[in-house]
Amino acid sequence: MEDNLTIDKMTVGKIAALFGAMLVLAMIPSLSVFAVVARSAAWGFSHGLVTAMGIVTGDLAFMIVAIFGLSSVAENTTGLIIFIKYAGGIYLVWSGIRLISSSAKTSTITPVTRSSWISSFWSGLSLTLGDQKAILFYLSFFPAFLDLNDVSFWDVTIVMAIAIVTVGGVKVAYAYFASRVTIWRQQIIHKGIYTIAGMVLIITGIVLIYQ
Repeated sequence: MEDNLTIDKMTVGKIAALFGAMLVLAMIPSLSVFAVVARSAAWGFSHGLVTAMGIVTGDLAFMIVAIFGLSSVAENTTGLIIFIKYAGGIYLVWSGIRLISSSAKTSTITPVTRSSWISSFWSGLSLTLGDQKAILFYLSFFPAFLDLNDVSFWDVTIVMAIAIVTVGGVKVAYAYFASRVTIWRQQIIHKGIYTIAGMVLIITGIVLIYQ
């Protein structure tokens, strides 16, 4: 009976399956998770949240490319994607070095260095857009759930909503739990937390550049 229930061209069963698959994939530790955790632990939940927004924005862009078969667009923007990849990687490395350096010099419990929401959003967005393999992944992933040759407005809306809830929700959860470290760092190891967060950002940036 479930297969007869449809929301436009997607059955309820396929919607549930897509939701479950994307939820599990979003929960797997990855570069994006590390970036969200590091920025949230270092600068607070709001920065982890904005970084997650940047990641989701990049994912949505790649999903649109995959769903509408815009392979030519992806090919024509290869140079731009490569630039974003290296720029994003270098920025993450620089942010990590700055964080570790400031941590070594401070003796207060207040945040060791400032960071803007724009930089956090850019970190998440560049990290996602810099991964060219994501387009190939979605191109091979989505055909199992919808017909890419006959996609409706509602199909796209459903997929986008699922991505926002699963990818965004999981990343926000990671950001929230990482921000709870604030309580610990105020009591015992605030410098250590900043150092670890800085190292994570550096490693994430290096992996992004060389992947």
